[in-house]
Amino acid sequence: MIDAVAKTRQGLVRGLGQDGIVSFKGIPFAAAPEGALRFQPPAPPADWDGVRDATAFGAAPPQLPPAPGVPPIWRPGDGLDCLTLNVWSPDPGAAGLPVMVWLYGGAWKVGSSGMPQYDGATLARSGVVVVTVNYRVGFEGFGHLPGVPDNRGLRDQIAALEWVRDNVAAFGGDPGNVTVFGQSAGAASVALLVAAPAAEGLFRRAIAQSIPAGYHSVAEAEQITGTLAAAAGVAATREGFAALAPEAILAVQDVPLTGPAAGASAFGPVVDGDLVTGPPWTGIRAGAARDVDLICGFTHEEYRGLAPGGPPPGVAPEAAAASLGLGEDAVAVYRDAHPGSSDADLFAVMMSDALVRMPTTWVAEAHARAGGRTWLYDFTWRGPLLGAGHGVDVPFTFGNGDGRFAARLVGSPPAAGFAALSERIRTAWTSFAATGDPGWPRFDLEHRRTRIWDTTPSEAAYPLADSYRVWERAAPR
Repeated sequence: MIDAVAKTRQGLVRGLGQDGIVSFKGIPFAAAPEGALRFQPPAPPADWDGVRDATAFGAAPPQLPPAPGVPPIWRPGDGLDCLTLNVWSPDPGAAGLPVMVWLYGGAWKVGSSGMPQYDGATLARSGVVVVTVNYRVGFEGFGHLPGVPDNRGLRDQIAALEWVRDNVAAFGGDPGNVTVFGQSAGAASVALLVAAPAAEGLFRRAIAQSIPAGYHSVAEAEQITGTLAAAAGVAATREGFAALAPEAILAVQDVPLTGPAAGASAFGPVVDGDLVTGPPWTGIRAGAARDVDLICGFTHEEYRGLAPGGPPPGVAPEAAAASLGLGEDAVAVYRDAHPGSSDADLFAVMMSDALVRMPTTWVAEAHARAGGRTWLYDFTWRGPLLGAGHGVDVPFTFGNGDGRFAARLVGSPPAAGFAALSERIRTAWTSFAATGDPGWPRFDLEHRRTRIWDTTPSEAAYPLADSYRVWERAAPR
């Protein structure tokens, strides 16, 4: 290992070089959101004297463990000083390298840029500067409070992109050639930022891997805040929640919701009419995003990753169709399109469509309709445990096939074909970041060409035509 020093606007940072890649970790892009800054938009970070050590990841945002038996990402003693980012560069002394900024997923409740599956070293070896970003999740980032701006987690992301614009040249990157990319909640973030005037000019290209549904109206967000406040025994105000330690809010974040928000996730983007004016396809359709090139796509069996235990016992596709607002003939269309499938299998297909595949398709359509350069993909490679489930594409994106996260998605050791397909995907993503061309035909509203990511990649007509026919006429957009 060798020391490396880079100069940011706040001061000097020391990173480490290893195997041809120099990494800088835990660099603050905003002040700690604590004290008077808690539940507020991100504020600029303080300057420092001397050389700041940047060899260890910063603290994660407050959150509960992502699953039973998984070590906690955040502990109460870690506090709230979480707005940091990390940089991997193949050559900090270079000029004009493409920049790729990653936004993690995690249902708006969990996630950290320090998770090992997001290590950027392998991706950076393709000749790009990789940046991974922390943003506030859960109530800290997406809880609604009167008199406080909504969507603080998204505002954190914009502040990080502003830091990249102002500082990435010191790490060899081109601030005029930034690609923002992310998966799940990170993909929804990408799509919302593409549509947001506040993020205009901060990036040139975008990659959204599995864009989920799920956006709260202000009324729903107010009701959720009231429910959590009652459970915690405080007023539904900033002062009430600011009196609670983060762990006290985490202790009540999963209480059952009633009323308009019943059955919904407690956290997600709030349609505040300011930063978020609606689901991303509505903002993109307005045409503001035509100058941003966009890749988006889904995994072919999204629901298998979202519900690893499978559908609930005795599930009835007809009841699911009714709850999703689909017409009476929707199940018949699904049965005809998937002959021989069990009720549980049909339910999984319907929920894959509802939760991710149709929202992602609508974003692609909206972007193409607005005149943007658009590419769509369907990730069909199947892992040994969860098939082509939600999240299976992440190890391929970063080329990280080891560890707990990869094991449940691609096997341990990774299944045959992982390394070759990962290299193809990383080549496509980094080529897109560098030149705007991922290497397959663009999606348009006439031919609807789609990349099929499998052991042998191919191109085909849009693969979900039957599902689309159901949702096009039945689902509110």
